Amino acid sequence: MSEPRPRRVPARVRIMGWLLGLMVAVLGVVVLMVWQLSLTDVDNRVNRGLEQEVREFADFVSAGRDPRTGEPISDPTRLLAAHLSTQYPENNEVHAGVVVQPERMTIRVEGNPAYDMRSDEALFRRIVDAPASYGDTETEGGAIRWAKTRLSGEQIAPSYFVTAYFVGGMRAAALSTVNILLLVSGFGLVLAAGVAWVVAGRILAPVRTVRQAAAEITEHDLSRRIPVHGKDDISALAEQFNAMLDRLEHAFGTQRSFLDDAGHELRTPITIIQGHLELMGDDPAERAEVVRLCTDELDRMSRIVGDLLLLAKAERPDFVNPHEVVLHELTSDIDAKVRALGERRWVLEAMGEGTVRLDEQRVTQAVVQLAQNAVQHTEPGAEIRIGSALIDGRVSFWVTDTGPGIRAEEHEKIFQRFGRATGRRDRVGAGLGLAIVLAIAEAHHGTAGVVSEPGRGATFRIDLPATGEQQ
Repeated sequence: MSEPRPRRVPARVRIMGWLLGLMVAVLGVVVLMVWQLSLTDVDNRVNRGLEQEVREFADFVSAGRDPRTGEPISDPTRLLAAHLSTQYPENNEVHAGVVVQPERMTIRVEGNPAYDMRSDEALFRRIVDAPASYGDTETEGGAIRWAKTRLSGEQIAPSYFVTAYFVGGMRAAALSTVNILLLVSGFGLVLAAGVAWVVAGRILAPVRTVRQAAAEITEHDLSRRIPVHGKDDISALAEQFNAMLDRLEHAFGTQRSFLDDAGHELRTPITIIQGHLELMGDDPAERAEVVRLCTDELDRMSRIVGDLLLLAKAERPDFVNPHEVVLHELTSDIDAKVRALGERRWVLEAMGEGTVRLDEQRVTQAVVQLAQNAVQHTEPGAEIRIGSALIDGRVSFWVTDTGPGIRAEEHEKIFQRFGRATGRRDRVGAGLGLAIVLAIAEAHHGTAGVVSEPGRGATFRIDLPATGEQQ
């Protein structure tokens, strides 16, 4: 029993998950930094406030005068009371005057503490007994940070000025800011999730289209194409996919054409051979004639198969192998070869001069095929002219005959597979020669054509770029 395939997570969900994960990480770092910076700011404000109040009290003690009357003050209790009367504590800030007497402790508090600090003698006892001038301690209203200053002198009762901040209250504002930031971040995450879902869907829509198109493509239907919108990477993927489908459709079309052409052209010689073999008698002369006919048909089948295979190879990128060729030497070689095709009056009317880049074997094959075609449609002794020219970066080869000519509406037809012109019956071939010529020209990024009128002969020409590049 095969193991169940793991459930695949859609790419849309993965994209949204990665985006939200990144946002959560970034926002988490931001919130922590804001919280830490806020706490640091609160601590700095508290420390600065304590230091400022201590300095102000020290300045007041140095002056030693009642701010309302300007009279000197020597009594510690009056000095503390006079200073406290001039203070206006902020929220979460308190000032206190503490006079330690043998029987009890006198406490005066200015501000709005979180609880009644005047009755918390234990708190102030801990503060005045502390060896340091600054410190932190817990109270019924929460943690406070305090600073104390003792009045110097020979007074009987030790007196202290105490200033303090309720740190928890100070930090509450920072916590409120962080809570607001968390709320905004949560809303931002929800909004980002929705946007990520929509955007990911729009970005991946062409990918889904590609997947659906791939699922719908079969060997018998390669016509499906993907609409391309925009100029992003997804559009480039769709274009490449469409180009791949074009190549596949062309390849399958070539294969079907090859099979159809082979079946169509080979059926006739096979039928002829089969019919003669079935009717062959015992007469030696009759047997010899049947063998001759069968051999001719087999030779024709071999030529057809060879031509079809050549046309099939024309679709491959290595069908031609261009290299530097001296044009007049190539033309002279072609002229020497075509003269053996038949008893005609061969005329070499022009030879181009210069160096061109092409596959000389394929070009020779094409021109020889044109010459063979001219021989088949002319009588012995008829004139056939061949030539070449190099003009404006293009090289041309042509073959001109004095045959029956071709009607204008058949000029394109004769370059198709098994296409024949009216009045120019191919006595031997299967109608593939000109198709091979066109395939060789197009493999060089060139063209092949004919100029002809009925009764005036025909001039077949192939025109190629002299550099071997597409132009």
